[in-house]
Amino acid sequence: MGARGRLAFLLLLLLGAPGTFVRPAALPDLPRLVTLSEDAAPGTRVAEVTVSCSAMQGSPNVTLVRVEPGTPTDPTVTPRTTEPGHPFNPIAISAVGVPATAFRAEVTLRAGAELDARRVNLYMLALRAACPGKEEVTKWLFVWVTAGHTLRCDAPFASAGGDVVRVPADVAPRAPLHVVLPQPLGGLTFRLRNDGTPLTLTPRGLVLAPASGFSPSKDTQTFRLEMEVTDRHGHNCSGAVTVEVLPSHRPRVTILEPRQDVTVPEGSGPLEVVTQVQASGDNVHYAILSPTVPALFTIDELTGVIRSTGRLEVARVRLLVRAYNALQPADQATATINVTVQGRDRQAPSCVPALYVTQVRETVSPGSTLVTLRCASPAGAEGSLSYALEGPPGSRSRFRMEGPRLQVNTTLDYDSQAMAALGFQLTATVVVTAGGQPPRSTRVPVLVTVTPVNEFPPECPRGLTFTVLETAPFGSVVGYVNGTDRDHPPDSLEYSLEGGSSPAQPFSIDMHSGEIRVVGPLGSLPRTSYRLPVRLTDTHNDLDPANRRSRLCNVAVRLQAVPEPRCTPEVQELWITAGRGSRQPVTHLACWGDPDTTALSYAIVGGNEDGRFRLDGSALSYVPDGLAEPRTFVLLVEVWGGPGAPRRSTVVALVVHVTPRSTTVPASTTARHTVSRALRPASPCLGTAPGPPHPRIRRRRGRSRWWSRGRRRCGARRPGLWPC
Repeated sequence: MGARGRLAFLLLLLLGAPGTFVRPAALPDLPRLVTLSEDAAPGTRVAEVTVSCSAMQGSPNVTLVRVEPGTPTDPTVTPRTTEPGHPFNPIAISAVGVPATAFRAEVTLRAGAELDARRVNLYMLALRAACPGKEEVTKWLFVWVTAGHTLRCDAPFASAGGDVVRVPADVAPRAPLHVVLPQPLGGLTFRLRNDGTPLTLTPRGLVLAPASGFSPSKDTQTFRLEMEVTDRHGHNCSGAVTVEVLPSHRPRVTILEPRQDVTVPEGSGPLEVVTQVQASGDNVHYAILSPTVPALFTIDELTGVIRSTGRLEVARVRLLVRAYNALQPADQATATINVTVQGRDRQAPSCVPALYVTQVRETVSPGSTLVTLRCASPAGAEGSLSYALEGPPGSRSRFRMEGPRLQVNTTLDYDSQAMAALGFQLTATVVVTAGGQPPRSTRVPVLVTVTPVNEFPPECPRGLTFTVLETAPFGSVVGYVNGTDRDHPPDSLEYSLEGGSSPAQPFSIDMHSGEIRVVGPLGSLPRTSYRLPVRLTDTHNDLDPANRRSRLCNVAVRLQAVPEPRCTPEVQELWITAGRGSRQPVTHLACWGDPDTTALSYAIVGGNEDGRFRLDGSALSYVPDGLAEPRTFVLLVEVWGGPGAPRRSTVVALVVHVTPRSTTVPASTTARHTVSRALRPASPCLGTAPGPPHPRIRRRRGRSRWWSRGRRRCGARRPGLWPC
């Protein structure tokens, strides 16, 4: 070994000697991934990490400086970026061997830790280690949380004593008292394991009060529910809930006068007050327990007022009345009412019927008898019976008494506003008085309902004449038929078109609004107007729905002619020289409609079979395509305005002579000539071959004038261009 080698060996010995060189703390086990079940209990050791320091450095300091939750496995759970209360204890350090150069750092679950793999399935723990006086080292420990295989019930539900719930005794029947395990835990099913409890446990873990409420008691009542909880995988756990029912501090139902003796006179009419039962407490309601048959009396459920149900005769009746808390039916009290109907020597007259209810048609004639009362005077009464009417003036004036006969006094017009204000019901009271001192009276209530009669047919409105364009499109509104009807409800009509819609009658009418619309072409037949028979039928004007009236109304629809567009001139002869480029302007058509604001449409309908010409609105252009020889084109352009069918159009003829640029052309490159409207496109002079006339061109006045002029002109000016 040379000098250099010996020197290096000594340096290595110095570096390895104690106290001469100290390495920083080492975490040789990290980074590392450990697996932990979510069923792990608090205090479970998660991982052991080795920390190494030299013997002279002493015990290292290891801290858990950071915990980050990872992404949950369930895609429906929202991941969280922070974990304010993580489930891990501070790091515990212990030495390994003597002298201590290696140490064990232990990571455990803290008390109360609950792992949920669906919520957080990965924790990233940053462990920082430092030997005394040396720099720190930070490395990561990854804890993978896996789904457990058991269902755990938490305390206090799973404890020996179970969960305790305290409720007052006056809770409402079937009121929710407790939720055993509050969700987010989903998919749990609850089953009661013990019987003999009035409480109800729903399959979702909701404890309900008894159907009739708790029985009132001065002592605390205790009910224990032992139950089993099962999840969707069949795992289960058990627990208990104890419900302590505390005495209610609310006042109990107490009847102020539990026994009453009541005397009423014989002949008391129906719905007369007999007595009243009064009770103190909360939500007090009243009911008659007995007798139920015959039902001589009725009690107001809220006020406790007892009334008669008919005319009372001499009798003794014992009523048993219950007052109870409507929310706690078990909180109740009873009262005994002894009712004595006492006969009297001087009684009021008795009448049959004691209450008269009927309905009459509005057409009943004045003087008609509605009912004849059969009234008996009490024994020994002096004088005869007298009859009189009392009640609201609006109703009373419509009746009169002729002895015991109740008669109609005036017309009962159902269609009047006054009758509608009364709700079509008339009320009055017949007062029957017996002579003697003092006079005694009996009152017979009368309720008469007036029913409608369909008396009037519908009326046609005036001026049923409408005007529509002969080119009106489908669905155009023509007008409205607004019929009237004097029966109530007013103007309740339905509309129909006699014969329905057809090509000869291209209209429809809305059944409820009377709106007339166009549903077909109007100009298909040579006519200027239509006569529409519209039937008006009333509805809901009679008690019998089948009793309806109708009237036929004639509606006149005039067709407004739409003139054809006009063009000047209607025939043009043009000369152009083919140039270069994509398009070459030829001419602009001068056309207008009636009115002048009518938008016009243009289309080439003949002579452009090879597509050399284009129309952009009224502008005609030529598309050069390397024409080798002069050529003449006869174009037919149709001009029309507005929608509708059939449309009104005009055809313009354009004779265009196209000369290639290499061919000698006249000094004037474009010329226009106007001829008359006697255009016949079927002529062989207007095309390359004879044929039938174009279907969109209407015959005018013959062809002689334009035909002869065109032949002379084409023969004189441009011989050979017209194939005549």
